[in-house]
Amino acid sequence: MTTWMRCYWDEEDTWFCFEVDTEGWVIRQVELKGPELTPIAAASLAEWQRASETGRLDEYDSRFGITAELPVSEWEGHDPQELTSDEFEEVWCAARRQIASRPSWLPARGK
Repeated sequence: MTTWMRCYWDEEDTWFCFEVDTEGWVIRQVELKGPELTPIAAASLAEWQRASETGRLDEYDSRFGITAELPVSEWEGHDPQELTSDEFEEVWCAARRQIASRPSWLPARGK
């Protein structure tokens, strides 16, 4: 069963929102930075894989970021809060809209 959650990382003042598959792998991830909740990443594992296959991985990563590289079961020190699918979709759509509207020379992740 797909689940949705969010976690706060206070050292970076960043909220992470995740969509996780039945095996615990992150399939979509949003990162929101600071008190303004500025989207700095909105990555999809499926899109990342397609970008990798087509040689456009650097372009995708610099614009949308990447998903977590370990399954949730291997994470330490996070305190997830449940989200509904609707709550996640609202955050996902808003973040993607904002990131996609930025000029391509202005990366989302501040690289």
